[in-house]
Amino acid sequence: MLRTPSPDGLRFAFGTLTVFPVKVTRWDREAARAGMLCAPLAGLAVGVTAAAAGLLLLVLGAGTPLAAVATAAVPAVLTRGLHLDGLADTADGLGSGKPAEDALRIMKQSDIGPFGVLTLLFVLLAQMAALTQAYDASWAHGALAAVVSATAARLALTLAARTGVPAARPEGLGAAVAGAVPAGGALAAAAGTAAAAAAAGALLGPYDAVRAALAVLCAVAVAELLLRHCVRRFGGVTGDVFGGVAETAATTALVVLILG
Repeated sequence: MLRTPSPDGLRFAFGTLTVFPVKVTRWDREAARAGMLCAPLAGLAVGVTAAAAGLLLLVLGAGTPLAAVATAAVPAVLTRGLHLDGLADTADGLGSGKPAEDALRIMKQSDIGPFGVLTLLFVLLAQMAALTQAYDASWAHGALAAVVSATAARLALTLAARTGVPAARPEGLGAAVAGAVPAGGALAAAAGTAAAAAAAGALLGPYDAVRAALAVLCAVAVAELLLRHCVRRFGGVTGDVFGGVAETAATTALVVLILG
């Protein structure tokens, strides 16, 4: 049975995963566990803000491509670009083909290599193309895509922080939250998020309810594939891997939502 999210958990989730003015008062393991369980709620807030930006531009007379750009940009701004940076660094580490220690060193460097640049380019293009198509269908479909993708991205973080997933380094945010979430709690969060996405999609019709839930499930499935590959290659997760997992989930959710 899920408990009501604790104030410490909510502060940890919003204070570490967003730029919303929330002060984190506890950094211990219990707060990390509660915070990562609350990560989808932080994603919901990010998604609603992103949808609001896109809808505002539509109301002001902008076309759907510009609304899509704004909707994709807001999550980057609200996370200080850390998830996109993590995606690029993860791509550079994986693309290097080097042993774990050398790959982790490459990921810590401040510059972005060719694998990172190409990955960022194609991921952002995919996100904006999918959002444009969603807004072309209707403003409601665009808003739904923004909210579901952002929430699914943070749900992927909850699952990546579950028990049994080791940290690749002894320091950093990745180490602070790695293995903090009980597997049962992570699965409950996934089920709850999928159910909430289905309920939101049901406002547009039964087909959209199924598609929204499927988008969440596909997002976490693809993110899980990346997570397992990174654990094999690097020996565990890092903050960069968490960012890569989140962006992978968000992009997958958007693509699923505009198919069919």
